[in-house]
Amino acid sequence: MLDGRPESGRGDSRMRGGSVAVATAVALALSAGTAPAGMPERIAVLEHEPLREVSGIARSSWPGVYWVHNDSGDMARLFAVTLDGRPVIPPLLAEKYQKRVWPGLEVLDARNVDWEDIALRDGMLYIADTGNNGNARRDLGVYVLPEPNPTEVDRARAIRFIPVRYPDQRRFPGETWTFDCEALFVADGKLHFLTKHRLPGMITGFVPGTKLYRLDTESTSETNVLTLVGARPDMMMPTAADLSPDGLRLAVLTYVAVWVFERPPGPDWLSGKASRFPLDREKIGTNEAITWADDESLIIANEERQVYRLGLDSLTPVD
Repeated sequence: MLDGRPESGRGDSRMRGGSVAVATAVALALSAGTAPAGMPERIAVLEHEPLREVSGIARSSWPGVYWVHNDSGDMARLFAVTLDGRPVIPPLLAEKYQKRVWPGLEVLDARNVDWEDIALRDGMLYIADTGNNGNARRDLGVYVLPEPNPTEVDRARAIRFIPVRYPDQRRFPGETWTFDCEALFVADGKLHFLTKHRLPGMITGFVPGTKLYRLDTESTSETNVLTLVGARPDMMMPTAADLSPDGLRLAVLTYVAVWVFERPPGPDWLSGKASRFPLDREKIGTNEAITWADDESLIIANEERQVYRLGLDSLTPVD
């Protein structure tokens, strides 16, 4: 999230100087690209009222359908939507909701503390409850549920919660504030996490850099220690990530750019050959969700309910 809401009501004193830090950070991030900031093609608006702050999107196994969810503060639920911006409502329930707002698909045995991204792997949906603005949470993890049929059901049960922690965080909050994750993707059968960095003690004081972690175990009875596999000092504020359907490219969304990495020879996806498309934040808004429409184009959603399409031919190689 960008709005700076503290997790435990103690963030007000940490906001001083935040606007200066944000302005400086954005300037640094934009200076890293060679192409002018631009805009992808806007293709829809998510006008369904409960979709107030979209922070994750994943392409469904059902053709033409995408799963989205709200950020923190919402109930534990998902929405299936199409690229014309409309929600998918099971036909058997359509009459029931003619005069009521469709509330989405309830995720049972789950709670939205700070849901930040969603991914699909082998018929399972993975919801990252890993938002950690104040870098003090000790209950981070990922909900797992079998992908439901969006045309048939209005609720589904999370069958697992995988607790995770960072190997390099020993204090809560840490000495460095580099333990907030808003970007989740699946590669080679394993979950990967990208962090978003802040100035210590300043929720809105963003600084350049991200770290890439991999989940090598999936215990539900004890906390899984993530494996640090890479870092990128010039990436600014990653908010979402997704692997292409063919598994050859990683897309990472930030507040100021879209990055695409070619598959590297080793485990560090951030070391792959990179391309970049700068984004104008004043025009595109708070963009927090990305997925692939196909192997050559991306779908981006922002918290202002707008949906965009971006072709890979728009990106510029990064030196």
